[in-house]
Amino acid sequence: MGLFGLALLSTATPLFAQGTQPITWLVGQPAGGTVDVVTRLVARQVEQALGQTVVVDNRPGAAGAIALQAAAKAPKSGFTLVTVPGPILSNVPVPQIGKELAGVAMLGKGPMVLVGTMAAPLPGSLESLLVAAKQDPKAFSFASSGNGTSQHLAGELMNQMAKTQIVHVPYKGGSQAVTDVVGGQVPLGMLGITPVLPHVKSGKLRAYGVTTAARSPMLPDVPTLSEAGLKGFDADQWFVVATPTGVPPDRIAALNAAITKALQSPEVEAAFASAGVMATAASAQQTTDFVAKDVARWQALAKKANLVLD
Repeated sequence: MGLFGLALLSTATPLFAQGTQPITWLVGQPAGGTVDVVTRLVARQVEQALGQTVVVDNRPGAAGAIALQAAAKAPKSGFTLVTVPGPILSNVPVPQIGKELAGVAMLGKGPMVLVGTMAAPLPGSLESLLVAAKQDPKAFSFASSGNGTSQHLAGELMNQMAKTQIVHVPYKGGSQAVTDVVGGQVPLGMLGITPVLPHVKSGKLRAYGVTTAARSPMLPDVPTLSEAGLKGFDADQWFVVATPTGVPPDRIAALNAAITKALQSPEVEAAFASAGVMATAASAQQTTDFVAKDVARWQALAKKANLVLD
């Protein structure tokens, strides 16, 4: 962390000293999931950096919209944060970073992985899989954690780049999707690495490729989809932190400095890595700009492919 960040941390306690009011950090997903786990890890470190109690408040439902709406309506004091996972597209209007919400910091990015069941005879390589999918467009389908999720979007990017029509099968969460791909009810899955890792290692799933530009340390022998034949393929899952628009810039800067310090903690880096997430620091403005660019990219794909969204 630079001198500017250290200076911000040194003034952070006075900025947040308003009696005993805690910082409430909202999470729109259930306790125990990846979003919850990474938030709690960072929240503990931020608590120490600011000398301020941080309470993580899970408000699952409506694909995270409940937490986003609560954050957008909170006082513009800097005492309310929300973790925003993405990219997620929806037909339901929800608060957006750059509009009702202001970006505070990036937490991390992580790959997804295209897997195939070993309970059915599938082609052994991505190249042969895509050839077969072109020959019989109705023969294959892929599971994801839901319509408009990063996994759905990555699967449709694959369809677009490969000129295939592999059918999307949306689930309400990744757990059942993984179970059904392992069991062969759905032949393919575009899913997060962490829940599929034990099944890949046990031989119940075949990993065709990871979605990011670089290989994952969790699956070092699995090529990227770009290496495996879809040159230029690159898709991340990401996690950012936001607060209501209108929070004073000095408070956003202090929060950013505390989160950036947390991401440099060996404990956080190791825990993120075990969850398939690479800790990624960014300024508040860089965070806002990144989200705007990435969401615009996926909105264009969704429009071109006429995707079904919830």
